[in-house]
Amino acid sequence: MLRITSNMMSSQLMLNLNRNAQAMNTTQNQLATGRKLNKPSDDPVGITYSLRYRGEIASNEQYTKNVDGALSWLDFNDTVLSQTGQVVQRLRDLSVQAATGSNPQSALDSIKEEVGQLKEQLIDIANSKLNGKYIFNGESYDKKPYDFPKNADGTSNITGLNTDGTANGTGITNLQTDKGLINYSVGDSVQLPINLTGTDVFGNGTDADNIFKIMDDLTQNLTSMNFTGISAQLDKIDSRMETILTTRAELGAKSNRIELMQGRLSDLNTNLTDLQSKTEDADYAELIMKSKIQENIYNASLSAGSKIIQPTLVDFLR
Repeated sequence: MLRITSNMMSSQLMLNLNRNAQAMNTTQNQLATGRKLNKPSDDPVGITYSLRYRGEIASNEQYTKNVDGALSWLDFNDTVLSQTGQVVQRLRDLSVQAATGSNPQSALDSIKEEVGQLKEQLIDIANSKLNGKYIFNGESYDKKPYDFPKNADGTSNITGLNTDGTANGTGITNLQTDKGLINYSVGDSVQLPINLTGTDVFGNGTDADNIFKIMDDLTQNLTSMNFTGISAQLDKIDSRMETILTTRAELGAKSNRIELMQGRLSDLNTNLTDLQSKTEDADYAELIMKSKIQENIYNASLSAGSKIIQPTLVDFLR
């Protein structure tokens, strides 16, 4: 038969008091932090899920930032293409006006002057920048895609000819913008190219409907009153306008997809945040009730302990 001593009873009492105090402290700590996971030992399995949810939420937030950046880029590209379309449409209107054989040279000179201004405007558009990056030069976004030398009158020399008629290698026929694609990561293993190249929008240097070449040819025909040559530019202008409209349609399709990705990422973020909350966050109502029960248990333990511990010899000597 096991003999129960006072020392054993005291040790067991202290063990139970410490256990009850520790349980009460854990519950009160969860109430104070609002979290049921404050250290790995609280729930080893739960902490694994918690870390996984946090990692997925962080990745999702980065994808969301990428989507926002991609939408900004696409919206800016669409705005620039809209401006390009306005310039090309005005160029067509002037070409139709100039093609009538009744225009005197003075009228053609006025039209030529406006064509020159439209050319400068279009070059400015072609060199558009967003956040310090040229949007029409592919991966070489730090370099100006349409960097033409200036004539004596301040206009851009897109012919690439020196004053003596020799080629200087800077003309539109020698120009090729960088064709590299700028891809944005908008999802797990989802890469979406969001840029346009100047060659795609304005034409290759050797294309008959290269918009800068059209403008240059139109200027020469206006100078020489070549009405047949002026009329010949209309089909080329229409061809380039069709390309611009098609490109805008492609941009719109990409924007729609990006917006769908944006909605999907928003829903995913909500779901992941909810799962993380269920794993980490404390249930206040449950914890308050649990804390009250543990407090009562601890107080009862103290009360019972005071009766269990027998008086010592000192108590009899008082």
